[in-house]
Amino acid sequence: MGLSWSSNAALCDSGPPGGAGGSESILPAGVVLPPPETAGQDNTEGPVDYMTLPCPVKYEELMREAMMSLKPDLFEGLRFDFTKPLNNNFAVTHSFFMGNLDVPTNNQQSIKMPVGTYEFGANLVNSKAMMIGRILNDGRLTGRIKYDVNESASLKLQTQLTQEKGYSQMMVDLDVKGQDWNGQFKMGNSAFYGLNYLQSVTPNLALGGEAFWLGQQRKSGVGFAFRHADDKHVATGQLATTGLLSLTYTKKISEKAALASDFMWNWNAREASASFGYDYTFRQCRLRGKIDSNGVVAAYLEERLNVGVNFLLSAEVDHFKKDYKFGFGMTVGE
Repeated sequence: MGLSWSSNAALCDSGPPGGAGGSESILPAGVVLPPPETAGQDNTEGPVDYMTLPCPVKYEELMREAMMSLKPDLFEGLRFDFTKPLNNNFAVTHSFFMGNLDVPTNNQQSIKMPVGTYEFGANLVNSKAMMIGRILNDGRLTGRIKYDVNESASLKLQTQLTQEKGYSQMMVDLDVKGQDWNGQFKMGNSAFYGLNYLQSVTPNLALGGEAFWLGQQRKSGVGFAFRHADDKHVATGQLATTGLLSLTYTKKISEKAALASDFMWNWNAREASASFGYDYTFRQCRLRGKIDSNGVVAAYLEERLNVGVNFLLSAEVDHFKKDYKFGFGMTVGE
């Protein structure tokens, strides 16, 4: 009896090599069970806190991701931009352009007119305000002033003065934002008044609308918009009583690459157009391009040659109209 008890005790006390419990001896090598307190834990996200929704973008920046790819700053001819900082807040700019300008005609065709322009500018920027002014050699003057009243409100003034009667313009904007909304009031010449508002309704979705009144022409309009954005996708849409429907979609492939597309439908003119674009950032350059339903293919390249020195290449081909545009330029200064 003593021998039998000792043998059974030895079997019960013995375990797998290493002294672990007998339960691990049946698992394959390298497999570890989760801790008991987390094995049955529910990993689903909690309910959305609608009192802490993020602040959306401004209404006028609703489609900014798509426009970066689909609307590069294309030009035809030679362009040179030089920026000279005089101190931390003030800088002057010089811009030269020589190329062709498309002038529309009555038969829906355009003719190319050679032009050459020089533009002088000044920039004044500090933590509360920004003032930007430009004057061209033909006498046109443009200016923009922005002043941050506080963290929630800012004022903007945009002007364009020309020697041609009826072409001078002025616009005043009041931007106001809250914790989860953005609003803007506009007032301009020709008795123009506008109002827009964008509200976050979920962490990824924002809904809003706009309205305007053009008193001199007795015209008004109302529009509605949505924006759905996350880390990889941005989808937007706008519908207006003027007969315009606009949709965009942007897909972020990686930190360096993005694809974008848009669709626009004019109900009154019974016209529709669509385009597809890309935006790729290399180590020393950025390449953007697009192709649209009208047969127009365009590309825009910004090559960084050195600190503050960029080389520009622009190309646009309209296969149907047999219109070809090519431009190159350089920007110096930041």
